[in-house]
Amino acid sequence: MRTTAVSTLVACKERLPISAIMHRLFIAIRPPAEIRARLLSLMGGVAGARWQDDNQLHLTLRFVGETGPHQANDLASALGSVRFAPFAVSLSGLGRFERKGRIDTLWAGVQPREPLAQLHRKVDRACVNAGFPSDERVYLPHITLARFGRSAGSIDSFFTHNAGLSSPTFLVDNFILFESHLTQNGAHYDVAAVYTGGA
Repeated sequence: MRTTAVSTLVACKERLPISAIMHRLFIAIRPPAEIRARLLSLMGGVAGARWQDDNQLHLTLRFVGETGPHQANDLASALGSVRFAPFAVSLSGLGRFERKGRIDTLWAGVQPREPLAQLHRKVDRACVNAGFPSDERVYLPHITLARFGRSAGSIDSFFTHNAGLSSPTFLVDNFILFESHLTQNGAHYDVAAVYTGGA
């Protein structure tokens, strides 16, 4: 079942220049408030880290990118065909991504991975049905905690204190189509549509 959170993605933008009506989209799971609070409580103690705020905490299922208004609405419709049974997951450990030999991203892991991977594959098929290329990257479910520039400090102490990160289980019973807006304070995410699972 699909619940639309905003009327449409096109919404009265016909008179704007083409660049102004592009939508930067991604599909993700929004952790519940108590899980976000757990993650926010960890943040700090690493010089130069760009910590995520509450609005930015999510578990990506599929990044879409810059999309025109008509294809954006095709995608919103295609995602309504995704069917899945709700399932439970929990936070599990920390990880990092590196770029050119330096740490680029710090993230929290989520387990079990398989139901998330199954939902990712269903969402990816819906994207393909809406005209987007398939996502060929290996899917690793995670929640980004911080990003780092070249001047960031060491995260060794952070890892030592938080490597055993865990949480109570939480239910995944919906996923969200988000629109990302870049601001002076970083990215801000607005809900475009919510898609609810069922038995």
